[in-house]
Amino acid sequence: MSSSDSSATPSRRVAFIGLGVMGYPMAGHLARAGHPVTVYNRSPAKAQAWVAEFGGTARPSPREAAAGAEIVFCCVGNDDDLRSVTLGADGAFAGMQAGAIFVDHTTASADVARELYVAAKEAGLAFVDAPVSGGQAGAQNGALTVMCGGDAVAFENVKPVAMAFSRAFTLMGESGAGQLTKMVNQICIAGLVQGLAEAIAFGQKAGLDMNQVLDVIGKGAAQSWQLDNRGKTMVAGQFDFGFAVDWMRKDLGLVMEEARRNGARLPVTALVDQFYADVQAMGGHRQDTSSLIRRLK
Repeated sequence: MSSSDSSATPSRRVAFIGLGVMGYPMAGHLARAGHPVTVYNRSPAKAQAWVAEFGGTARPSPREAAAGAEIVFCCVGNDDDLRSVTLGADGAFAGMQAGAIFVDHTTASADVARELYVAAKEAGLAFVDAPVSGGQAGAQNGALTVMCGGDAVAFENVKPVAMAFSRAFTLMGESGAGQLTKMVNQICIAGLVQGLAEAIAFGQKAGLDMNQVLDVIGKGAAQSWQLDNRGKTMVAGQFDFGFAVDWMRKDLGLVMEEARRNGARLPVTALVDQFYADVQAMGGHRQDTSSLIRRLK
């Protein structure tokens, strides 16, 4: 921890629930920034490994982990996981002190965000939905983009602490707005990756040197994060990293559900979702989202 870290943001007692591929490094950045961190993970071995690496304390339930924390961060799998770690006798809400803030980094539905916002308020707590973009690399590098929904006071309270793992931490609107913004993000990515997959497959069939092609078009209007970070690995047929197809299908399921509710038309997103189902059927559950190109080979 450098002296600038500790002087920039006063130390806060925090908890982190869910030490998966994202949560583990995110919680690590909080500890490195000088905040005392208490962790909970469904499989205790992961929590013990985290404590061995970063210090802090592990607790056997979300309620015990949240006890005494001013801010409780969370990053779990889906709506049901989120309810299981927040609600009920062993949930974080039961252990949190009045005025404490729960910040959820799970990509979940806008509905569950609003539901837990209300439940938190009734318990004298604050709830911020704060899904992230930037993937595993963003979490490890402390450079995530975080889109938040909830009350401005809670958001402002959390922001200086959350900057330990964020490049940008932005309030998008009231409860649920963070999750809706993440859905917009995933819609953009789905279309981009499919376009990139088709372009690379076309170029390969045409006999072009696709690495050279990507270098050239990457300096023009076709440039994107996906082209810069996934183009050449797609050419090489490497998909063993990044954001898994199973996670993208979960996210696109949330998108399609919300679109049915709000009447938005998503013809391309619906199609790409089915293409991801094809990749799953080919055994690509844990491969990166750029594995869409496998369907075109």
